[in-house]
Amino acid sequence: MRTAYSVQTVRAAERALMDRLPDGALMQRAAAGLAAACADVLRRRGRVYGARVVLLVGSGDNGGDALYAGARLARRGAGVRAVLTSPGRAHEGGLAALLAAGGRVAGGDGDTGEHGETGGDGDTGDVSPFAAAWGGHVDLVVDGITGIGGRGGLRPQAAALVRAFEATGATFVAVDLPSGVEADTGEVLGDAVRADATVTFGTYKPGLLIDPAAGLAGALHLVDIGLGPELPEVPGLEALQYADLAALLPVPSSESDKYRRGVVGIVAGSAWYPGAAVLAVSGALRGGAGAVRYVGPGAGAVIARHPETLVHAGPPSKAGRVQAWVVGPGLGDGTDAVEAVRDVLEADVPVLVDADGLRLLDATVVRARTAPTLLTPHAGEAAALLGVPREEVEAGRLAAVRELAARFRATVLLKGSTTLVATDAGATPVRVNPTGTSWLATAGSGDVLSGLTGSLLAAGLAPRDAASAGAYLHGLAARHASDGAPVAAQDVAEAIPAAWRDVRA
Repeated sequence: MRTAYSVQTVRAAERALMDRLPDGALMQRAAAGLAAACADVLRRRGRVYGARVVLLVGSGDNGGDALYAGARLARRGAGVRAVLTSPGRAHEGGLAALLAAGGRVAGGDGDTGEHGETGGDGDTGDVSPFAAAWGGHVDLVVDGITGIGGRGGLRPQAAALVRAFEATGATFVAVDLPSGVEADTGEVLGDAVRADATVTFGTYKPGLLIDPAAGLAGALHLVDIGLGPELPEVPGLEALQYADLAALLPVPSSESDKYRRGVVGIVAGSAWYPGAAVLAVSGALRGGAGAVRYVGPGAGAVIARHPETLVHAGPPSKAGRVQAWVVGPGLGDGTDAVEAVRDVLEADVPVLVDADGLRLLDATVVRARTAPTLLTPHAGEAAALLGVPREEVEAGRLAAVRELAARFRATVLLKGSTTLVATDAGATPVRVNPTGTSWLATAGSGDVLSGLTGSLLAAGLAPRDAASAGAYLHGLAARHASDGAPVAAQDVAEAIPAAWRDVRA
């Protein structure tokens, strides 16, 4: 399991650890890991010796980490120059270590001559010292401008400096997280560094796993600095990995039959959207349940594609016993759709509500249910449920999914570039799905996810686990189906068994 903790929790853990270590030892551990990661980047670009490295150094501990790491790189033969974005406030020990190792400073901190050079105040975006000394060529830029305590975007002068170095084509490595992003929420409230890689210390921070900030972090490298024993047992955020998912997936026993494995009911499709029924059933048939019951006007299309499906004219409550229902994909908003949603929500089994079903929800009815409810909105649907602009949901996905779960007393799977799963239990970590591909943004893919996740519900998984496993398999299946090329929703459904085998193996 990959876990993430809030800034407050990380700070408390760091203080507890520093109380047991010699002064400065924790920063040295972080700097050693950062230097090793930077050296790996430089080796992939060519070599460490003779490489040209720029440190963007702020006034906090991240700037100190960057300076000490730069000193290690300088001792290995790299040319290292530091730009101080807050002259006079740089970490004194780190600055002394860099200068002693042969590094130089540009940034108006009073270092000139043999130990440094002036030629820019660190706040103007002026890279002329580097253009003169290195012909404008820089291999690596280390972003140590702000740390996990930073708030808001970069200041205009720092943003200009970052843009200027981006223009050199250098690789950017962020220290702990890209400067300008919100560590606790993943929000980006202004200009921020776009890193090729981020080296983070002790534990992941939520902003490294949640878009839009996660999209700026690049490849993630976690450096163990001994923080683990000081962190609470329950994280703020978690992401499943293969072993975690393999432990969740249902496996039939030798005594299982189709009913013992679970039956999932699908209420989907309409005269206008019969394909939604087919796609939802396609996902459900590959999700681990023993049988799929379909209720709706798309029975002909469903049977033509999947003859093993059990079909019924409706209403859902008369279709036969199920262990979970999926309602909503392609349902429309007519009288029949309203009645179908109402009928399903009265069932005393887990219910997954998606797409059109979300628009027909009565929050009071959902809150009053005794059986579990799982809502699976995308950002637009979530915005409608919350009564806020879509942009607000996309910018603050973590807050949105928590608010939805609390408001509806349900489990919520918020779909998108970062898919999040939250429950209405405040102490339960939000789960972040690590799989997927941008090619997954295609018509009908959400219908496949609904069917797949509903099948996992019927097979006996708790809503949080079913949502997490469904999103993981769905994203992994999309990777298998796409392999870097455009993919259709039916392709994703057909790749679910390959993804399942991949995880189980």
